[in-house]
Parts: sequence; C-alpha cells; structure tokens
Amino acid sequence: MTLRNERVRKELMRDISDILRKEIRGLEGVVSIVDVEVSHDNSFAKVVYSVLGSDEQIEKSKDVIEKNTPKIRYEVGKRLRLRLTPELRFIYSNGLEEGSRVTELINKISRGEL
Repeated sequence: MTLRNERVRKELMRDISDILRKEIRGLEGVVSIVDVEVSHDNSFAKVVYSVLGSDEQIEKSKDVIEKNTPKIRYEVGKRLRLRLTPELRFIYSNGLEEGSRVTELINKISRGEL
C-alpha cells in the first residue's frame, strides 16, 4: 500500500466514523469502523464495521447503513479532497461482539462462576 493510499484509508476511517455519529439518524447500539481497505487507485473502499448491541439493534443499524450508503459517500466526497470519491461497500463484522463475549467469559472464570 502506498503512502497516499494509507492516508486515504485513515481519513476514510475517521470521516466515516464522524459521519455515522453526526449525520446518520436511526443507528442503534455502538457502531464502530473496524477497518477500511482501499483499492490501489482509490476508486473503491471496503468499510468493515461492527455493532455492539442486541440482535435487533445490529439488524436495525445494518439496515440504516445500507440505506444511507449514498448519503455517506456524498458526505465523504465533501470532506475528502480527491478527484474521485471512492465507491463504498459496507461489510458487517461481529468482532466487537466476539471480543465482548470473550472478556465476559474471562471475568466469569476469574470470579469462579464457571
């Protein structure tokens, strides 16, 4: 990955997180951007995100993100100074949920509950 691609990747992570927090209504649970993979020409970005919450909150947030992808891309285009705004594809990852579950199990073991 070139230095420019890395800069774009970091800016996308920061900007998309900010847009989700401030511009997009209806998200439930805690939504976090886990990673962004940018194509070599910056025309495409795969955005990996996670939601910490109940199954209903996760599904609601997935729907909200999917429906608002064009708006998120538009907002990214206003913030990033690129010739072409990358096409965004959001991919759900349950990494935060799994990490939380592991931490909970470790805590139960240390308290002698398991």
